[in-house]
Amino acid sequence: MTGEAHCGSVSALTLGLPRSCAIPEAKGTLPKGLFARTPLSAKTKQHLAHAIDSITMLALLRPANTGVTLGKRVPEILVMGLRLADGTHDVPADIVELIDAQRKSGIVFVCVRTAEFEGTTREESCFVIRRPMSARAGHAPTFLQFCSDWIPAGEATLEIGGTTTDELWDCLCSQVIFGTADYMDLDVRIVRAGEITVLRAQIAKLEAAHQRAKTQDQRNEAHAKLRKARQQLESLEQMGSND
Repeated sequence: MTGEAHCGSVSALTLGLPRSCAIPEAKGTLPKGLFARTPLSAKTKQHLAHAIDSITMLALLRPANTGVTLGKRVPEILVMGLRLADGTHDVPADIVELIDAQRKSGIVFVCVRTAEFEGTTREESCFVIRRPMSARAGHAPTFLQFCSDWIPAGEATLEIGGTTTDELWDCLCSQVIFGTADYMDLDVRIVRAGEITVLRAQIAKLEAAHQRAKTQDQRNEAHAKLRKARQQLESLEQMGSND
């Protein structure tokens, strides 16, 4: 192990981040009690105590160590490791929300677990972000949480992109959500992806309703709705392919 903070075998350097962004090993470990200063639900207390083994600051991305300029929305970005306890297979969403809500910075969580694989075990990791979506005037933003697929810990990497901290945050979010460093029109793409998911679920239900229909009128009605939903889906997917 080097002098950088680690979450399992994952560090800022294994993620492909510059050494200048890495947190030293001696300063990386954060006590779980640091995040329990506000009233917590019984479920969140349980998760913090038993589902999370450790919380580690892996990297801090700022203009001074990334080469980007200061943006208007995101002053800095933290890369934080969450080591899941043995037997915990899914990321506790409430712990991500608990930690993220206490910082104004953007946070990329690197979650690490031990998982069974081909008769043995291996270390796996995934990325999680909690992103505020645009709100109407006078309304608080809606926060959405996104999680990438689990992959071998040694294959998890992040790419720095953009010219400001805002664009860098969008770049990292895009990597977690879409697997690409393209940060252009990210909120629009997120909304469209959500609409596509909803439409696909509606189409599956309409197809089932069409098959169950007992009269010609019922079949015609289901077919008309199905055709409209498929056209909407095709249009959204075409828009996505043109990005």
